[in-house]
Amino acid sequence: MLGGVWLIYFGFGLLSLAMAPLVDPISRDLGLSYTTMGAILGAWPLVYIVAAAPCGAFVDRVGLKWSLFLAALIIAASGGLRVVAVDAVTMFVAVGLFGIGGPLVSIGAPKAIAQWFEGAERGFALGVYITGPFLGHILALVLTNSVLMPLLDGNWRQVLLIYSGFILATGIVWFLLGSHPINRVVERAGRRRETVRGQMAVFAALLRLPSIQVILAMSIGAFFLHHSIANWLPEMLRTGGMAPDEAGMWSALPTAVGIVGALTIPRLATPPRRFGILIALSLCIGVGAVLLLATGVPALVVAMVLQGIGRGTLIAVLILVLMETRGVDPRNTGAAVGLFFSAAEIGGVLGPLAIGAMWDLTGGFDAGLWLLGAVSAALVGLLYLHRGIERRDTIAA
Repeated sequence: MLGGVWLIYFGFGLLSLAMAPLVDPISRDLGLSYTTMGAILGAWPLVYIVAAAPCGAFVDRVGLKWSLFLAALIIAASGGLRVVAVDAVTMFVAVGLFGIGGPLVSIGAPKAIAQWFEGAERGFALGVYITGPFLGHILALVLTNSVLMPLLDGNWRQVLLIYSGFILATGIVWFLLGSHPINRVVERAGRRRETVRGQMAVFAALLRLPSIQVILAMSIGAFFLHHSIANWLPEMLRTGGMAPDEAGMWSALPTAVGIVGALTIPRLATPPRRFGILIALSLCIGVGAVLLLATGVPALVVAMVLQGIGRGTLIAVLILVLMETRGVDPRNTGAAVGLFFSAAEIGGVLGPLAIGAMWDLTGGFDAGLWLLGAVSAALVGLLYLHRGIERRDTIAA
């Protein structure tokens, strides 16, 4: 089951970043400014904001087998519609459709971990499945401009068509894995049968918890940082003088580092260490962003490594904190993670849009990188606020 979840999340990561190496040819082909392209890159997080909470309830209600299979179908359809897009509107709609399939994956995956793993194994399993989208990101960044674009005579539409077909295949594999009798037993035990009114009561109860409120605020900052860098880093490097294929290779370095971090740091993030780890991860992203302003290979390598450590693990550890917060259990994990991603994708929308708009206003990425450093500092402040709330709740209990 962990392998099946990983495979679906791999396809999610592949298509979510597939357009980042293709910003220049898509913009030229469709006649788009960078502000418009930033809005398109933020289209699926925008839909995600509205869809995540209902998708969380949907996952809790129907189970993982059908939820993740449907997710793969929707994501593949999003890729297919991008292939036939002819202008900004049709591309925006195509990318936006991803925002319905995406939350089914990112909510279903933690729910699967909550159902199948406990204790230290839960942190390790969470780290394992989060490598899926990272490897999907690497494939998109490395393969797109180095192999597929030259092989397909620079036809970005055919590249996206290949990726979409692969994602459809992952959905079929998952459906077969999810049909195992043992999984049916596990899903029946963890399934909720509330009415819509009951589901809304679950959301309301979670939102009343101060610790949840601060976690949601942190998720906005974390996704602002993640989506900004993930979507614009190849173009930042290309406009800095790199060839497109070289920029793709360098952009894959943080993701490769993130895989190592995802396999080790969540398992180390036990409650006594968690606060310090989250502070360090937040600062890694901010410092890594500011270092992109520097010149020279050494500074670039340090920036890529810091970005990889922070981006690769911060969200995973925040989800781990959420899953172990008082008031969250396996029965309402889908709803809780749905709320997390509904809030988080506010940052997912604003991040790419802000970076693109700052480019059009200033003619460069410097202002955007300083903004990312400021958001990182704000995350640190929220972490201190969350620790205070946790201490107060522990004393009250």
